[in-house]
Amino acid sequence: MSAVAFDVAGVRARFSALARQLVLFDGPGGSQVPDEVIDAISSYLRSSNANVSGPYETSRQTEALVDEARGAGGDFLGCSPEEVVFGANMTTLNFALTRTVGRELRPGDEIVVTQLDHDGNVSPWLELAHDLDLTVRFAAIRDDTTLDLDDLAAQLSDRTRVVAYPWASNAVGTVVDVAPVAALAHEAGALAWVDAVHYAPHGPIDVAAAGIDVLLCSPYKFFGPHLGLAFARAELLERWRPYKVRPAAEIPLGHRFETGTLPHELLAGFVAAVRYVESIGYQAILAHERELGERFLAGLPESCSLYGVPTMDGRVPTFCFSVHGLSPMEAATRLGDRGLAVWRGNYYAVEVMKRLGLPEGAVRAGMLHYNTVEEVDRLLAELRAL
Repeated sequence: MSAVAFDVAGVRARFSALARQLVLFDGPGGSQVPDEVIDAISSYLRSSNANVSGPYETSRQTEALVDEARGAGGDFLGCSPEEVVFGANMTTLNFALTRTVGRELRPGDEIVVTQLDHDGNVSPWLELAHDLDLTVRFAAIRDDTTLDLDDLAAQLSDRTRVVAYPWASNAVGTVVDVAPVAALAHEAGALAWVDAVHYAPHGPIDVAAAGIDVLLCSPYKFFGPHLGLAFARAELLERWRPYKVRPAAEIPLGHRFETGTLPHELLAGFVAAVRYVESIGYQAILAHERELGERFLAGLPESCSLYGVPTMDGRVPTFCFSVHGLSPMEAATRLGDRGLAVWRGNYYAVEVMKRLGLPEGAVRAGMLHYNTVEEVDRLLAELRAL
């Protein structure tokens, strides 16, 4: 793929938030949003703000928006609109959905998670295990932070009910080939339960093609507002008994798992975010991000140690590294003082940092398609100067 046709200046012009000197490599913690997302949110609040089920114009407009948002969610995830569930964020949705599936679990049942996971796809299972006397097993990662499929397969048994794993690591950027893991889960009679929060801004999602049963992500990581988005197969949504108030509607299926009034203005922003991504296209995003990532890897100074896959094959441009002689906090603070927004710590990837032997975590620089070659060069120059 070639990045020649990618107009990064044109992309950046759609983001008022990027018109500043601060260089934003903090996308893994939350991306910036284009102006069209902001406009969609404010437009809804100005002209259509109402709750659903009212016999009047603004309520009907809100109902139409909710339907449009489900359609946009289906487009984004490769599923039916009725299989879309909205919530406050991925973690809140995951606690709700794991609690729901917990109604079908029995003492002695097992859940397999991975050392690559964000804790949002680990702690919900640990808490459920605490309450229901389940067992949670951890599939290992190799030294290069790739998932050890042999170890994962060895963790499976006739007691396994769920295999929970990430599409991409929010800490080290490793991408998991999700379909083979789903196949292993299904062979064991378990559900394939995927955290796609970190993958979503970097590549297309097709839950049907991947054979996934449940998938969760967060629109605020892919240029939208703070919101949670989930998919679950229709058969599961029909079978599971949701936690909900009695008057709540039973259709569409996904709505059964949405407690309370949805944040309608954020749904308007979500629709705009999906359409924004479609206007750019993942082919262009992938090509440009690969160029940025290759430039960073080629220029990383010897004073830094990279954790994770050393090339752009099998990863997204999210880089976890340490700066020799500096703690993660010291390095990130110095970079911040020089106008570069990076992260430090464990980023809730608790098991990754345990596996890598990094009790203080590390520095993280995450690149998105709105970043530029010049920004990467500036980061490399500042790292050399630390």
